[in-house]
Amino acid sequence: MNLMLFDKSERQGDTLVVTGRRAKHILNILGLQPGDTLRVGEINGLVGAAVLEQAGGNSVTLRIELREEPPPIPSVELILALPRPIMLQRILKQATVLGVSKIHLIRSRKVEKSFFHSPVLQPEKIKKLLVEGLEQAMDTRLPEVQVYHRFKPFVEDVVPMLDGTGLLAHPGTETSLAEVFDHGAEHQKQKNKKILAVGPEGGWSEYECQCFLDRGFRMFTMGPRILHVDTAVVALLAQLTLLQDD
Repeated sequence: MNLMLFDKSERQGDTLVVTGRRAKHILNILGLQPGDTLRVGEINGLVGAAVLEQAGGNSVTLRIELREEPPPIPSVELILALPRPIMLQRILKQATVLGVSKIHLIRSRKVEKSFFHSPVLQPEKIKKLLVEGLEQAMDTRLPEVQVYHRFKPFVEDVVPMLDGTGLLAHPGTETSLAEVFDHGAEHQKQKNKKILAVGPEGGWSEYECQCFLDRGFRMFTMGPRILHVDTAVVALLAQLTLLQDD
């Protein structure tokens, strides 16, 4: 926990009382004592410092002062064919650590219907995973997560409304991410946001690929090896960060 986060509703003026996981981390992991300080942030708000004023039982009382803006909103949105629940948990957290502004969880032909009934998709579970990612990354801006149970309405109604350059990860093509990223450099400057679409481990169906291509997405491959989805997402987000920095 590099940045302790809290909801606006939790604070009373400049006073914040925390319990549970956060209190245990402050006392047992960080080993803080009254008078010590730590970094804190309000979810979707400012960042600052807190002084530990009192600790007792399972609660910690902090005096907070927030003055700093959080990092800029990430310029990447992620479209993800809904993976197995255990993999989804890792992806939600790690994608948040690396930086995405929005995550679209969608149905594709190779996604099992049962995945959409997973407890991982409960809003409180999603928020917990996102918060853990933000605490690691020292950010306060929660990514927006949307779930779509049908592919066709998503690609026909939602995708055309997305603002950014579409990048479609799919095995079997010969073009690399760097090549499609550099394609049309002037257009890239005008549309700095990137929309990264990652399918199941076996890739998108031919129909799904064509739907994305018809809407301006550029298809690329990560090479001859087929990666687990959680590995692919982390690798691709890291590559995008490097390419954007260059």
